[in-house]
Amino acid sequence: MDTHVRPTHPVPLTHAAQLDRLAEISVRVGLNLAHGQELVITAPLDAAPLVRRITEHAYRAGATLVTTFYSDDESKLARFRFAPDDAFDVAAGWLADGTAQAFRGNAARLAITGENPSLLGGQDPDKVARANRANSRVNRPSLELITNFAINWNIVAYATPAWARTVFPNESEAVAVEKLWAAIFAASRTDGDDPVAAWAAHNATLATRGRSLNERNFSALHFRGPGTDLVVGLADGHLWAGGAEAAMNGIVCNPNIPTEEVFTTPHRARVDGFVRSTKPLSYQGTLIEDIMVRFEDGRIVEAHASRGENVLTRVLGTDEGASRLGEVALVPHSSPISQSGVLFQNTLFDENAASHLAVGQAYTKCLSNTEGQDAATLAARGANSSLIHIDWMIGSNEIDVDGITQSGDHQPVMRRGEWA
Repeated sequence: MDTHVRPTHPVPLTHAAQLDRLAEISVRVGLNLAHGQELVITAPLDAAPLVRRITEHAYRAGATLVTTFYSDDESKLARFRFAPDDAFDVAAGWLADGTAQAFRGNAARLAITGENPSLLGGQDPDKVARANRANSRVNRPSLELITNFAINWNIVAYATPAWARTVFPNESEAVAVEKLWAAIFAASRTDGDDPVAAWAAHNATLATRGRSLNERNFSALHFRGPGTDLVVGLADGHLWAGGAEAAMNGIVCNPNIPTEEVFTTPHRARVDGFVRSTKPLSYQGTLIEDIMVRFEDGRIVEAHASRGENVLTRVLGTDEGASRLGEVALVPHSSPISQSGVLFQNTLFDENAASHLAVGQAYTKCLSNTEGQDAATLAARGANSSLIHIDWMIGSNEIDVDGITQSGDHQPVMRRGEWA
């Protein structure tokens, strides 16, 4: 007879085990990688341990080739410190062309995020804007394939020391990294008994919410709260999406790990009013805080920020579509990421803590019956076109959202940041 006392609770997972689970979720849930697909990964140098685990899971899933491109913060800074002025109008078009060609050949795309949110905070805003514009221009073909969901793609996170120090500035580096990893694992649902099953259940909940909004077929959303009174018209024939979605190659994928949003395509010419951000925006190494903008006929005609306003202004001037909306998303204030109390200063997480907008390129995936329609037809339906797609957060427990029906009636959608 066994007389040993058995533990009443499971043994906590080791960091290595959780990291492996994150890699498995990225491949099986995020990408749902198909046998015979190639995989293109972009990642910071620090993320090599996760890249190696993802690569192993990808080959086990049947990938024919996994190719990784690493980025290095110190090398990026060296450009801004030492490169000649005309260098900031140059981007690696040859690399962008190759990446777009890979996606056209049905390669899956995986981005690992973990950059230092303040990396370029002390650099010349004009050089930052020019470099971003040059990169956006050469990467436009890839961006269109991604925003149109031509392929299965996914973004996950790695807790780099620089990012962790920014999120937890009062902790030692070791403690900051440990805390950030705990927050990433919890938000990514790696810490349960069956993470894949947990994601299936979560995706079902998001799908139900999207179906409910599609049945209502609102013509617009009205956001109201402190510093916000904004009417966002919705594109003609818009569709709400969220969680797992089928890409045009037939593969059902979760583009973001984690995700708590349902989102759709706004009408590029039917946005009016003013809105205030509720969380900082980290964009290309610059932190932009306290964004306040005013829209007229779909276009931002006035924009301010308490920090990073120069960068914001230059971003909105990238092209004609950069000052118009390409996405509107609803997220309850009670989402796990919001309740964690952590300000990640990383859009992948912070956008899933609050309802948000995105300026720039629209997701035509969120439009019905687009087959055979050209860019002019999609634009007439309301789909915006731009070199950029940048999310920023406008939701909180002080924001109400009404849906405006096709007949002009108002119906409550959210009250004080929660589903009505």
